[in-house]
Amino acid sequence: MAKLKKYQSEFNGVRFYKHPTRKHGVKFDRYFSIRYQYKGKRNEEGLGWESEGWTAKKAALKLATIKEAQRTGEGPITLSEAREKRDAADAQKKAEGITFGEIYENRYRPQAETEKTRETLTREKSLYLKWLKPVLSALPLRSIAPIHLEKIKAQIRNAGLSPRSQEYALALVRQVFSYAKRHGLFRGDNPVSRVKIPRNDNARLRFLTPGEAAALLEKLQGTDRTAYEMALLSLHMGLRASEIFKLRWGDINVDLGTVTIKDSKSGSTGIAYMTEAVKSTLIEKDIGAPDDLIFPKPITGGIRREVPRAFKEAVDALGLNDGKTDPRDRVVFHSLRHTYASWLIQGGESIYTVKDRLRHKTLVMATRYAHLAAENQKRTAGIIEDFSRPKNAKESKAEAKNAG
Repeated sequence: MAKLKKYQSEFNGVRFYKHPTRKHGVKFDRYFSIRYQYKGKRNEEGLGWESEGWTAKKAALKLATIKEAQRTGEGPITLSEAREKRDAADAQKKAEGITFGEIYENRYRPQAETEKTRETLTREKSLYLKWLKPVLSALPLRSIAPIHLEKIKAQIRNAGLSPRSQEYALALVRQVFSYAKRHGLFRGDNPVSRVKIPRNDNARLRFLTPGEAAALLEKLQGTDRTAYEMALLSLHMGLRASEIFKLRWGDINVDLGTVTIKDSKSGSTGIAYMTEAVKSTLIEKDIGAPDDLIFPKPITGGIRREVPRAFKEAVDALGLNDGKTDPRDRVVFHSLRHTYASWLIQGGESIYTVKDRLRHKTLVMATRYAHLAAENQKRTAGIIEDFSRPKNAKESKAEAKNAG
């Protein structure tokens, strides 16, 4: 453009350049620009070709708009600023038209595949295809309202599925909206926040007896050393699988017999205490650098997402889940943490101690173990009865003499 000859139009501050060969009608095509001074600096900004609809008059009107914005401080004060605002508005308009299906299939799902377990991904895909896609996939995010989510809830409920299935479906919708909001593809309130989420009693009731736990550890020790070590840490220290996956050698203090739990589910750092069995097991391993994972993912060396399959195979081989249809009664890896807490309560520890050992924020979760303290409560009642039962004359005389 700099090599083309400049011409002054009939409007002050409006210039144009003639194209040397390209014509618009019978005339050579002209490129219009405006020239103005702002804060002592002279600026020239291009507008466009006559063949694109620009004229000297339109350029003059644009220049007048810019000068008025500079005078009043309202609106874009340069063409580049105006273009930036227009581009931002266009991008936002495009984002507002993006559908739930586009976000889930092209954005959310690919990222989830790098972060979530195979089991979670399978469940989410099934929920999306069966329940969410028919209702939400073609709708722009901004058009999705509580009425659509209530429809999904009703369909799941009418299919005879548990409240937990409704909860999972709404959780997936919430995550997709949260993803879109983080990436600037959606603005506003998450519609899930305006829908009542069904709650299901999914508290696990099953804990292992000492005999079952010993048999399970023995089975794992003979089939998969890593699965055995993970199970031992959960059973003897109450660790979650996710906490075990993230353990690094720098978190271990053998001298103090402690393990520092970082990034726990409760969001805070906590301390777990080793048993002698755990201490011996960790000492026997090849100790790495402080930042090295204790149980790295095979081949890649990254953080694991799943417990070794050998755990489920051992549970099945021992028949621990035979005849159990209620998920709360079935043994899974988390049952080891549940067993740890249950044994503490049965051993006489308080709910407050269990809360601290499990690193719960509140007592709500720990109270699920309260019923296991029944024998301790009975013993307490027996003590009160001993002190309060009526004494015969001989006992009363003896107690009076001792008191004297």
